Amino acid sequence: MMSEKTHDSLITGLDVRHYFQDSVQTAVRNQQLEVRDDTLVYVINLLTDFTRSDMLYEDTPDGRMIKPLVRFYSEAVSASSWQEANESLKRLGDVALFIAGLFANSLQRSLVDVDYYIAMGGSAYDSLAESMRRSFHGRNFSDVYRELGEKFTGLVDVLGEVADEFQPGNDQDLLRLYEIWVLTNSPQAERKLRQHGIQPVATSAGKTSH
Repeated sequence: MMSEKTHDSLITGLDVRHYFQDSVQTAVRNQQLEVRDDTLVYVINLLTDFTRSDMLYEDTPDGRMIKPLVRFYSEAVSASSWQEANESLKRLGDVALFIAGLFANSLQRSLVDVDYYIAMGGSAYDSLAESMRRSFHGRNFSDVYRELGEKFTGLVDVLGEVADEFQPGNDQDLLRLYEIWVLTNSPQAERKLRQHGIQPVATSAGKTSH
């Protein structure tokens, strides 16, 4: 997992909100992903907030770190109120989207993979959407969370394109890119593979060939 110092170094000198607004909107068009305006605003706000390390990192018994997703899930399950459960689910979805989108390459050195983040984050947003739908004050947000859950993989691709913008010097790990495509069927990963002359093909049995 990236360190707090590494995270801060990636965002130094950026007009953060303006940058993310332009980059996310451009990436959404490039990815041909249909997303509600209020969902885009949510994603842009999420990125802007998480450029502040104090919003992303937390003090834990193991030190200052990004909590593992399973800990957010455990907190949601054991919460004493639906408000606390929703807060943990939201945090789980937000962190999973941020890490899977902007720092997918670092996950190859982790014990968990990008598909784990996609599964956990998408499920968290789905559960949050259902919970908010039952609340009078939460109904306005339910559709946003539902779309975040349904289009989680597409939004990870959008954020991956944004990451490429401010990490232009990184070499592409083609094997890793292929693994990501196999695990998530990511259109962005497929396009990058084709740019490098690799033609990934899904078979009828759901396996892949090249």
